[in-house]
Amino acid sequence: MAQRSSTTRKKKARAGYMISAVAELYKLHPQTLRLYERVGLLKPSRSQGNTRLYTDSDLERLEVILTLTREMGVNLAGIEIILNMREMMSEMQRQMQTFAQFVQNELARGLRSASEPAPRNALVRLTPPKVIRVQKSESPEKSKS
Repeated sequence: MAQRSSTTRKKKARAGYMISAVAELYKLHPQTLRLYERVGLLKPSRSQGNTRLYTDSDLERLEVILTLTREMGVNLAGIEIILNMREMMSEMQRQMQTFAQFVQNELARGLRSASEPAPRNALVRLTPPKVIRVQKSESPEKSKS
């Protein structure tokens, strides 16, 4: 059953809306959608007949664009900068999650190996590290003042 829903989801993601349907849905002129494509804000896929097909992710991006233009008064150059920054932030977030997972795995591995006793037949026997506390003394310059 899980496989069927993922297959359906993939088909839905690939299915597209034609430019006329999108323009009517968002109360836009089709030329506006073509302009957004020309300046690089939208990248709809194309059918075999070269018809623009907008996916659900394209529509989500269009909603962001329309919010920025209609409600916040941002121009097209500003929208491009904002969308690029959002993509960079998403990528950085993904990288941070990957790094955090790596660190957690390494810490868990280190804790497991620290709790295991050292092998008796090792070539070089290691003693457990000792913690030495060092007190910071005042610098001579401060004591003279």
